[in-house]
Amino acid sequence: MSTGRLEAFSDGVLAIIITIMVLEMKVPHGAGFSALEPLLPVFLSYVLSFVYLGIYWNNHHHTLHVVHRVSGGVLWANLHLLFWLSLIPFVTGWMGENHFAPAPVALYGVVLLMAAIAYTIMLRAALRVEGPDSPLARAIGRDRKGNLSLALYVVGIMASFFQVWAAGAAYIVVALIWLIPDQRIERVLGE
Repeated sequence: MSTGRLEAFSDGVLAIIITIMVLEMKVPHGAGFSALEPLLPVFLSYVLSFVYLGIYWNNHHHTLHVVHRVSGGVLWANLHLLFWLSLIPFVTGWMGENHFAPAPVALYGVVLLMAAIAYTIMLRAALRVEGPDSPLARAIGRDRKGNLSLALYVVGIMASFFQVWAAGAAYIVVALIWLIPDQRIERVLGE
């Protein structure tokens, strides 16, 4: 089976997730700029989540350029990833509405961690189809960025109960690590 339908479906789901997330931001009651001030935590959590969804969309797109076919296992792994990504609007809203309180920040980290694990599972499923000598296998290598991200999410989740700013910093660092499209895949695509 080719990757076209998988990519189109995933793109549609991600577009809906982003739409849901932006619709959760409520218009303030008031015409002055001061009416926007209480919305700052909601906006900041939206920006971080939008960046994360953009990162997943971008890397998913790049990954599917080096994958030539998919199996049922890849399809299910992709749905598993989309499940966790679909929870981002909920945890984003909860975190922003509660001004980055410990429990919402921890749950936000759990959802990010589970999405990262799901992405790793999807990559492993694709590797089983593509084989150990495939361009995807060469691109992923030992996946240091992925492993570092998982560790930072765990640190962020634990830190959220002691120093919520440290949890936020861990989540931001992971986003910065992945902000540039995966150079490993770019390199393989250039070969």
